[in-house]
Amino acid sequence: MDRPFPIVITVPSEAVGSRLDQFLVTQLPDASRARIQQLIEQHQVLVRAAPAKPSLRLRGGEQIQILGPAQPAPLHAIPEAIPLDIVYEDDDLAVINKPAGMMVHAGAGATDNARNRGTLVNALLHRFGALSGVGGELRPGIVHRLDKETSGLIVVAKNDETHRKLALQFSGRRVKKTYIALVQGWLKQDKGTIRAAISRDAVRRTRMTTRRSGGREAITHYTVERRIDSPFGRFTLLRVKIDTGRTHQIRVHLASLGHPVVGDTLYGARRENLPTVPKRSKSGDTGLQLVRNFLHATALEFEHPRSGKLLSLTRPLPPDLDTYLLRLEQRRGTEARL
Repeated sequence: MDRPFPIVITVPSEAVGSRLDQFLVTQLPDASRARIQQLIEQHQVLVRAAPAKPSLRLRGGEQIQILGPAQPAPLHAIPEAIPLDIVYEDDDLAVINKPAGMMVHAGAGATDNARNRGTLVNALLHRFGALSGVGGELRPGIVHRLDKETSGLIVVAKNDETHRKLALQFSGRRVKKTYIALVQGWLKQDKGTIRAAISRDAVRRTRMTTRRSGGREAITHYTVERRIDSPFGRFTLLRVKIDTGRTHQIRVHLASLGHPVVGDTLYGARRENLPTVPKRSKSGDTGLQLVRNFLHATALEFEHPRSGKLLSLTRPLPPDLDTYLLRLEQRRGTEARL
């Protein structure tokens, strides 16, 4: 309904005897009957200044007020039988090795038939049943997140007490998170720290940026693992640690240095890495393409909320990233291994 609220309609004489919901269908052609019934059920429709039933028979001359749009029913995460790589599990929590391409949870605007399928939360509910409810019905058990195209370790809480204690560790920066990233080009320094506040891009709302004032503090530390010189260009393999957990933090920070994560076209990475000197490529390859970001959460360290024991968990690069790296390095080798 494009008309501004409240919408006021006076019932004409020719509508006498009509049902309220049927009459409103004729008056609001861009609204379905189901949506109109939803409006009535949510008491957004008043007849003579009082809520009415859909079956109300109109007498003529009544004033109908439509106060506002119908509100969608709260969305609940749906259990789905999706395999999980469980790295650690006990009665309080679990650590999962999330694959790339899987969203952690559905977005607020999701529907049962759209983005509320195939998420990590769907898989967790099927595997564990009950999870913490601190994060709400769309995000049960979720204490922190990984981007959809980032693989690796993520901890989930099975009960509210565990969730709150883990959240305190994250907010207190006591959780150590380590990532492996491959970026375009060679970084000049062997190690460094990026301190640049992050905020949402004012033009492209799916992006974050370090170029606006008033953003949230973000700190990223990186160490060069090795620099790679290949027929497809130069690349740097990094070990990255973050003190904060801002949206797209590692991707934004590395792109701000002019070295976007390989595969991350949102932040300026090439869609395909072509041979720099085509005639030197004897394998017949025209280029290398990665359909995801070369970013993997390889290690996670935190105190167990109940026992206080230090948990230190790791997972190596998944096969797709390992294969991509191998193809780069087999062509020409590396300039340095650190």
